[in-house]
Amino acid sequence: MRALTLGPDGTYSHRAAKSVTDDIEFVESVTGIVEGVAGGEYGRGVVPIENSIEGSVTESLDALADRNVAIVREIVTPIQHALLAQTGEFDVVASHPQALAQCRNFLSEEYPSATTEAVASTARGVERAREDPTVAAIGHPATAGDDLQVLARDIQDSTSNATRFLVLAPESERSDAGGKSTVIVYPNTNFPGLLLEMLEPFADRDINLSRVESRPSGERLGDYVFHLDFAAGLYEDRTRGAIDELRDIATHGWVRVLGSYDTEHVL
Repeated sequence: MRALTLGPDGTYSHRAAKSVTDDIEFVESVTGIVEGVAGGEYGRGVVPIENSIEGSVTESLDALADRNVAIVREIVTPIQHALLAQTGEFDVVASHPQALAQCRNFLSEEYPSATTEAVASTARGVERAREDPTVAAIGHPATAGDDLQVLARDIQDSTSNATRFLVLAPESERSDAGGKSTVIVYPNTNFPGLLLEMLEPFADRDINLSRVESRPSGERLGDYVFHLDFAAGLYEDRTRGAIDELRDIATHGWVRVLGSYDTEHVL
């Protein structure tokens, strides 16, 4: 089974995807991954959805709201950032924007004069460091190889830094079995108490909401799409009842059910 994830070789997404399959191809945008799975070209896609320091990956949220796919697994992996360079003398630190943000304190304290450069992935930053001795990278220490030095390890601002990845499949493979589920709701309306009405069906059924996130719908200012993760399977009567109530609230919009799944921890 072919899987698609963020490249090039050596990204944290790549490390997560290797727990799914060995047949992995790369693109440089989350949107491209979701499109590849939704269009049936790939059997699986692996996308980052949330980091414990920097929060949700908004491109992933928006791509999931725009296309029909299923979530079949969640992968949680610790993030172990290292500073990699040809020498200890450099002017620029290149990495993915999330990685740069996760190491903000270290960079400001240890290398205050270095400028930062956002690139498509941590692995792309490592490539930049290999090509240019004036550039350092932030990435997993295993990506240093023989031509880069590991100048510092565990430079992330929090030792508990971890990222959640979602394993995507075609919509036809959506499962009702699993300990966690995700739905996306576009109410296409706005009134006092709307959010409360959307949350009450879960509270009334003792379903724990593990994440509630809103994103602009793109239709008009102040109009939002809501992403809900909760600790219950779609096979449960209480879950079906809560989703039915959501559909009643979103009669002018839509409710997209992405499926139930379990969580796997990958080092």
